[in-house]
Amino acid sequence: MAVYRIYFKVSVEKDFNQIPKKDIKKILKRIEMLAEEPRPTSCEKLTGQDRYRIRQGRYRVVYSVADNDHMVWIVKISHRKDIYR
Repeated sequence: MAVYRIYFKVSVEKDFNQIPKKDIKKILKRIEMLAEEPRPTSCEKLTGQDRYRIRQGRYRVVYSVADNDHMVWIVKISHRKDIYR
């Protein structure tokens, strides 16, 4: 299986500023795992969108996958109460 490259939208940097450092490490480990398997069994496709969501503790990572280019775009990272607003 091909390895996917991980890219972050510019707005994700602002998302990281609002997350405690101990949680950032765990989130980054989960994101690194997306390079091997962009659609793990724990991911959920978002309704009406070509995006997926994975959970890491109280935080959610929303991302999209470009299979033709082997890219994963991280779109947003936020607390579970704020992610879908």
